[in-house]
Amino acid sequence: QVTGHLDDCTCDVETIDAFNNYKLFPRLNELLESDYFRYYKVNLKKPCPFWDDNSHCGMRDCAVQPCPSDGVPDGIRSGRHKYSEGANNLDEECEEARRLGAVDDSLSKETRQAVLRWARHDDSSDSFCEADDISSPDAEYVDLLLNPERYTGYKGPDAWKIWNSIYEENCFKPQNVKRPLASGRGDDGGHTFYKWLKGVCVEKRAFYRLISGLHASINIHLSARYLLQDTWSEKKWGPNVTEFQQRFDEVLTQGEGPRRLKNLYFLYLIELRALSKVLPFFERPGFQLYTGNESQDAEMKHLLLEILRLAKSFPLHFDENSLFAGNKKEAAKLKEEFRLHFKNISKIMDCVGCFKCRLWGKLQTQGLGTALKILFSENLIEKIPESGPSYGFQLTRQEIVALFNAFGRVSTSVKELENFRNLLKNMR
Repeated sequence: QVTGHLDDCTCDVETIDAFNNYKLFPRLNELLESDYFRYYKVNLKKPCPFWDDNSHCGMRDCAVQPCPSDGVPDGIRSGRHKYSEGANNLDEECEEARRLGAVDDSLSKETRQAVLRWARHDDSSDSFCEADDISSPDAEYVDLLLNPERYTGYKGPDAWKIWNSIYEENCFKPQNVKRPLASGRGDDGGHTFYKWLKGVCVEKRAFYRLISGLHASINIHLSARYLLQDTWSEKKWGPNVTEFQQRFDEVLTQGEGPRRLKNLYFLYLIELRALSKVLPFFERPGFQLYTGNESQDAEMKHLLLEILRLAKSFPLHFDENSLFAGNKKEAAKLKEEFRLHFKNISKIMDCVGCFKCRLWGKLQTQGLGTALKILFSENLIEKIPESGPSYGFQLTRQEIVALFNAFGRVSTSVKELENFRNLLKNMR
């Protein structure tokens, strides 16, 4: 039932489905399996800044496992741009013996200083995210391919508290306007809420829809990679149609499910637009996806540019000029509010009790934050010189990895929707 035109956009669901599922998704998947994009540095030990929280998920599927530091390609660990043979040999023991994860938890002092060079722009004022201090001894490399986002069993009051804090305190919503389906509140079918949403400016509406779209995307991944069988001999993961229906079926969610899915498409358009805008940054000859393996790095840069040019060719892009377009002073104030609200959400991710959920939550909020930073830096991107450093606009390796992996998650969600549509059709 999720078809047709999207609000606040000139685009429709069918155009996105065709473009994503048959053109972009396969290429993007290939890119994300490469060494540069599979290793993400994250600090999973930061305390929750908003409430005392010791409620860590004890289930094994919540775990992110450490691995020897030489499991990460040399070029990524050191940040040094020297090509040397053998620098890219992955530790086979790490790959084979510890299928759960590859985490670098023993950075040398020398390596730590080299990594600082990646991080020097992280605290710049245009950042939409509370970025982890990746030079901290608690920050570790995680192999995203060995720690996939899927159902972990993390749910109930703890998980509800996270989303409630995000929606109630960070989406510009007044306390007296209740969210649809918020528990035990005499819900009026969302009438008051949608009346409020329609009445706010396009920026605040966009903010809510981005968060709702991200929430929908995460719920699709959990439904698509559900633990279907768990015996001593094997674990089987796959799509759980009942779980999907509980979250998105129009009748079961009192009309809320299709709205959530439309917000997912809205999120897709925003992140796709950012990719199309950032092409000049990556096109420069001096930019390298550096891992230490020269031929693979050149090949991946070629694939990266192919994906960005494909993104640029999309016919019905979101027009971000409609955002922050009014009175200059008001627009600047609103943009700053937008940034601070989003920064707060990135901090809430440190309160997620399940480490695997925390990992993917942090990565996806940083990816979306990076997309917003790109959209609001258009003038700086246009001024990037073809050679030499880009002082006005910069992306760290962390932001690049988060940007593409976050879009990879949204792209996967759109593809999974097609699978669920087919499964539901066959059940009728």
